[in-house]
Amino acid sequence: MVYEPRLFLDVVWVGQRLVSETGTVASGVVVAAGADFAAAGVGAGHVLNFKEASYEVVQRLGSTQLAISVPRVSVDDPVILPPDSASTTVRVYTFAHQMQQVHDQILRMLGIEPEVDFAPGERRVTEESIVNPGALRRLEVFGTLHLVFSAASASGVGGETGTFADRAEMYRKRYQDERERVSALIDTDGDGVADATRRPSVTRFLRG
Repeated sequence: MVYEPRLFLDVVWVGQRLVSETGTVASGVVVAAGADFAAAGVGAGHVLNFKEASYEVVQRLGSTQLAISVPRVSVDDPVILPPDSASTTVRVYTFAHQMQQVHDQILRMLGIEPEVDFAPGERRVTEESIVNPGALRRLEVFGTLHLVFSAASASGVGGETGTFADRAEMYRKRYQDERERVSALIDTDGDGVADATRRPSVTRFLRG
């Protein structure tokens, strides 16, 4: 949402909708009596839409209540209260499917197989061996946005800032540029200290 503020409004699929219920918003708290946010897995980090705007989910307060904020620069910043609403439809969508696909792909580009279980005590490089995972965040975001907009481009329409195909191509290039820039520091012997540097190898995105 930082890079694409209207993403959760313009590019959504019913199959990736977690919640759609009528609720109220007051002092930054959403109450939707018909929802079960816990069962839907909605919590901090998700995005909630109401009245044609998107907000950051800060905390799940209960099965029917969420604390939300206007998008902040950092998760450590104070909550920014959204406008109140006596009655509105609240919706939560997820792009976790696309994020997971890109996440696993980046690990494989670094020579890490995400789906392999190793025996206890067996020394192997895993995702936990990356000591600077934050350095890969932009790479994962750009890859996810490429997949999302590529899928949306099949509709032949676009949002307010150009066609979905145009945005897919833009994020493909940003993903490629970031892949050439970023480095992962790897702890290969389990002592907590990085002793190797790996760069993501060349890969191509294919539309499925």
